[in-house]
Amino acid sequence: MMYLHDVWVNWFEGEENGYNVCHFHEWRKDDSVELLDQVPLLKVDPILYNYIENDLSELPQQLLDDVFQKAYLRKNHERAQLEYCFVVSDGVGILAVDTIGYNIPIRKSRLIPRQEQLAFEMLENQEVIPYSFNPSSTVHKEFHILAPEPELMNGLTRKERQLKQLLFMALDQLYTSQNVAEIRYWYTEWSPDQYEEIQMLEMETAWQQLFESIKYGWTNKHEQFCENLIKGQPFFEKLWDMEQGHKVN
Repeated sequence: MMYLHDVWVNWFEGEENGYNVCHFHEWRKDDSVELLDQVPLLKVDPILYNYIENDLSELPQQLLDDVFQKAYLRKNHERAQLEYCFVVSDGVGILAVDTIGYNIPIRKSRLIPRQEQLAFEMLENQEVIPYSFNPSSTVHKEFHILAPEPELMNGLTRKERQLKQLLFMALDQLYTSQNVAEIRYWYTEWSPDQYEEIQMLEMETAWQQLFESIKYGWTNKHEQFCENLIKGQPFFEKLWDMEQGHKVN
């Protein structure tokens, strides 16, 4: 068993999709960063790595047995033993995982670049550890408006991803309202040049066309539309204000 020492981690909890586990350059001053005194380092095949990075399904029991109580968190000059915590890589991607005692990857973190490089060097000549598991949930994974497919988030910054997810939450609520006049209004706000055509659309078609026209990329137009759409909705406004107030390290 190989180990990394003095590993800084910034846990993202309950994240099903790897694009929400932010890389070091997107860590923020108000993120809660911890120091792992010691953590096992595992090399697995790309299918298992993808399963761990992009799912919240059960980990292979043999993997859990291999890392059981072998990681330590350093806090206030003391070492705290962790049940199931490890760093996993397929030689291309790399991720720290802490199950907080469960058998699924509840908490995930990227590594800082220097430690990523060290881990890759350590793993370079290592064989992949063969763990048996059922990858079917990842192969047939279903994405939806509240858990968008990765291509809708590719290339966006952390702030842009968060605001886009907020926009999708607001659009989902708009759909739930089943209010055809309101949906036509917001579609017209997005595409004013199509006003006449939009007024003729059924509710389902209007919402679907709005979503299709808005779901790719992120621009100032998206941001302005999101701000307008959530006005007067305290929960969404709070999320908006929190996102606008964050600072990157």
